[in-house]
Amino acid sequence: MTAPSQPFTAAAGTGNGGVLLWTVLPYVCLAVFVLGHIWRYRYDKFGWTTRSSQLHEGRLLRIGSPLFHFGILVVLLGHIGGLLVPKSWTETVGISEHAYHVGAVVLGTIAGVATLAGLAVLVYRRRTVGPVFSATTRNDKAMYVSLTATIVLGLAATVAANVVGGGYDYRETISPWFRSLFYLQPDPALMTDAPVLFQLHALSALLLFAAWPFTRLVHMLTAPLGYLTRPYIVYRSRDTDLGTRPPRRGWERTGT
Repeated sequence: MTAPSQPFTAAAGTGNGGVLLWTVLPYVCLAVFVLGHIWRYRYDKFGWTTRSSQLHEGRLLRIGSPLFHFGILVVLLGHIGGLLVPKSWTETVGISEHAYHVGAVVLGTIAGVATLAGLAVLVYRRRTVGPVFSATTRNDKAMYVSLTATIVLGLAATVAANVVGGGYDYRETISPWFRSLFYLQPDPALMTDAPVLFQLHALSALLLFAAWPFTRLVHMLTAPLGYLTRPYIVYRSRDTDLGTRPPRRGWERTGT
């Protein structure tokens, strides 16, 4: 099958600038991502948190948080499948290029819009709710800007190339380039054929991953497995008149 026509002109070639952007920068960002998490976990365990603001406001959070988290989960899974799974593998199991393309574009666009909508609600909440805004640091603001830019560029690239434009098969260029980094045989020439928006999306993602260990995004790499085995917490009441209503399950009185 012939790859879809490319609707844009590439921004960077394979000269010194191309090598710097598509070989040096990815390894620098990957090193900062890994070493930064190790450093953060070793020296800032108490700061390894989302700094939850749920106590300050819940209505907007109940709207924005599910939209953002479920949307970004689908986006991440789509990126993992698209970047790490070669086209030959999907064709081997009977998924045609057209079927993959349609599914990826439709699902990716819906997930991208949901993620962006959820993020917009969360940013609006953080800006308009006084206590939440007071707890927002400069680091948080920079993280939101970087995260928003990455999502917007990714969604714009998908819509411009595959919805409005004539289509672009990133599994012919960007995916092999991404995998070549892990093979330790980087091929920056593959990024030469990538549209400008896809290149900008890749660069913004690299910078976001470099900043990741130093933001509240670290919580995404932590699973609360300790919740499964931690003991019950005993609460004692100072009220001498405890009433006659039976306590809810998990809140049984100890009798002391």
